[in-house]
Amino acid sequence: MPESDERPFAVLDIDATLSDTRHRMHFIDKRPKDWDGFFAAGKDDAVLPEGLTVATSLARAHDIIYLTGRPERIRKDTLDWLKQYRFPPGRLLMRGNADRRPSATMKLEKLAKLATERKIAVLVDDDVAVVRAAEKAGYPVLHADWALDEETQPTLFEAQETEGRT
Repeated sequence: MPESDERPFAVLDIDATLSDTRHRMHFIDKRPKDWDGFFAAGKDDAVLPEGLTVATSLARAHDIIYLTGRPERIRKDTLDWLKQYRFPPGRLLMRGNADRRPSATMKLEKLAKLATERKIAVLVDDDVAVVRAAEKAGYPVLHADWALDEETQPTLFEAQETEGRT
């Protein structure tokens, strides 16, 4: 890890960490899944107050990186959403449009690349598989467990880890 005078990174997931995805789960809890509908509805997500508080607090001493499994094709909607809810400025890293790897695989790859730039102080994510993989790789983690309930958690976990979609 490089030594630097720069502030360390705080890396934050978006879906079910900063944004409330519950209103759009119906798009992916059926077969076939409607991924276009699921992602299009993301611009209408409510903010999760806990997520905004964590992001704002971390921004005081860290440079913010938003690391999401959302596909690149919805970058503008995602940036507009972050701005609308006054999230701290930060770099947005997204999944490639054709990337279907599990979120843990995709995110760990991006974390490793970020770690070559400077220290990663914390990863904030709701996905248990991402949290476990990041901890195993030695990254400090805050598990964002404030959004998912017993009904939505299995559907979102499948989307993130089995289908590599969010």
